[in-house]
Amino acid sequence: AIRFRTIRAGLSGWKLCTGTLPGKPDFVFEAARVVVFLDGCYWHGCPKCYRAPTSNTGYWSEKFRRNKDRDKRVVRLLKRDGWKVVRVWEHEIERSPGGVVEKIRALVVSQR
Repeated sequence: AIRFRTIRAGLSGWKLCTGTLPGKPDFVFEAARVVVFLDGCYWHGCPKCYRAPTSNTGYWSEKFRRNKDRDKRVVRLLKRDGWKVVRVWEHEIERSPGGVVEKIRALVVSQR
């Protein structure tokens, strides 16, 4: 949905899932030095949507803590290297895909 809307909105110059950057961003706008992560509410522990599993709680709480720590580390590394980082929650995409595209567009355009 976001890829289609990004194309339709006329945003260009991006690549999908480039594996050369920390965290493997979902979208990379190289010229603008902007990366976009589309974070699943469950796997990334959205403060609004996340519901902890009721079984094997020790394993899962540790897993989600590591995911959050990794996300913070990746953002730090990318910012240190001069990238602007946009993280978008799954529920934001579902609720307002057009708003998400406009959020990305504003940052990309401001960096050109």
